[in-house]
Amino acid sequence: MSAINPLTAAAVVLATAATDAVYVMFTSAVVAKKRFPAATWSSIWYLLSSFAVISYTENWVYVGFAAVGSWIGAYASMTFLHRPPGGPPVGAAPE
Repeated sequence: MSAINPLTAAAVVLATAATDAVYVMFTSAVVAKKRFPAATWSSIWYLLSSFAVISYTENWVYVGFAAVGSWIGAYASMTFLHRPPGGPPVGAAPE
C-alpha cells in the first residue's frame, strides 16, 4: 500500500462532496418532474463520481475520504434546499 497523498485525499473529499450535492439536486429535479434539469444533474453526478472512484480504487484508504466528502455534500445540499416556507429565495438581496 502506498502513502496517502494529501492533495489526492482533499480532491476525493471535494469530489464526493460535490457528487452528493449534485445527487440531491438530481433527486429534487426528479421529484419536481423536471426532465432537463434531472438529465443535466445526472450527467454531472456521473462525471464527478468517476474521479472519486478512479482515485480511491488505487488505495482503499481513500474510501474514508470519500465517505467524509459524501457526508459534507449531502449535509450542505440539504441545508441549501431546506428553506422556510414563504421565505426569500437563497441568495436574494435583503430589502
